[in-house]
Amino acid sequence: MGGAIHGKKEQMDYLNNRITMVLNVLDAIDPEEAGVDEIDRIIDMLDELEFKCKQFRNSWSEE
Repeated sequence: MGGAIHGKKEQMDYLNNRITMVLNVLDAIDPEEAGVDEIDRIIDMLDELEFKCKQFRNSWSEE
């Protein structure tokens, strides 16, 4: 995995890339074939995104 992400621009770029990844996963899911596993994966991705947002928020408030 990559190293620490410092700087507001890098953090925003990271979040933008992760959101794009989530959207790509959503677009790739066939609603007729999707099951609980796909929903669980989306939830995991969103949980990871929320965790990073909170980390970045904390680092911004320390500046």
